[in-house]
Amino acid sequence: MQGDHFDELVEAVLKELAGLGVVPAEPRQISSEVVFSAFAPRGAVQKDVELQLDLPDLTKAEERAKPGIDQAQDAEGLLALMASTPARIGVGRAGPRPRTKSWLLFQGDAAVTQDALWRDVDETLLNELGLFVVQTKVTGGKQEYLLRPDLGRQLSDEARQVVLQRCTQKPNIQLCVGDGLSAAAVEANLRKILPVIQSGCQMAGLSFGVPFFIKYCRVGVMNDVGELLQPDVVMLLIGERPGLGRAESMSVYMGYHPQAGHTDAERDVICNIYDGGGTNPLEAGAYAVQLAQKMIRLQASGVKLKIFEGGGKQE
Repeated sequence: MQGDHFDELVEAVLKELAGLGVVPAEPRQISSEVVFSAFAPRGAVQKDVELQLDLPDLTKAEERAKPGIDQAQDAEGLLALMASTPARIGVGRAGPRPRTKSWLLFQGDAAVTQDALWRDVDETLLNELGLFVVQTKVTGGKQEYLLRPDLGRQLSDEARQVVLQRCTQKPNIQLCVGDGLSAAAVEANLRKILPVIQSGCQMAGLSFGVPFFIKYCRVGVMNDVGELLQPDVVMLLIGERPGLGRAESMSVYMGYHPQAGHTDAERDVICNIYDGGGTNPLEAGAYAVQLAQKMIRLQASGVKLKIFEGGGKQE
């Protein structure tokens, strides 16, 4: 149908509806309320139209906890099993396919993952905790950050100058915070874990360098920090890669005298740090201090630390 004929048809329909008193005579006055009422059964039209959703918010804890298996042989056992893990179990199926609820929740959780990946850490939080901000060699925003992890492992030239000016040399502990792959993880845990590490180092008699935040950060940036400031131990608090519906998980990567060429073999990590199912951030902070003490005592981290703990080096 050509555009002119279509417009004529629409105009004729509107005139007919206006003659019946269903819509205003002036088309520009048509609102969504009028459109709904035009196609509603006579006698059922209401001026105040309220949209009703067919399903509740599936992302809420009480909805996630509901099993999708009808007439389970052990209903209580199924509920206990589902409560023991964030894995998607007990969701049921419709033939070979997932149920509508499972599919909608999957899409919602995927959206949580995307939000965590693309959003920046709230600057208010960083200011509140007194963290100055530097950046890696990523200059093209999140898109480049995700495509070029190598650039996220190196501080920019400007960042190196700022770090040298504002931080102290050769502390026992140098702590950095990185956005990593989840801004939500930093925002969910930093307020709790940072004070625990700071006070723990003070109680242990360990000097604590000036902490700072690294934007577009990858774990390997620890090597640059280690070479610039030469601390005994670098701690990097960083957002983990988010899973479906789980964006608040943080890790603490730690290395003894990190330097160029060091890999994950020279590092230790405390992972899955979050409230409500993971490692409690307060507990993780205390353990990080204990691990740092052990690294300094044995002068090693990563695989070497495991070997020395097993008797491969005399203290």
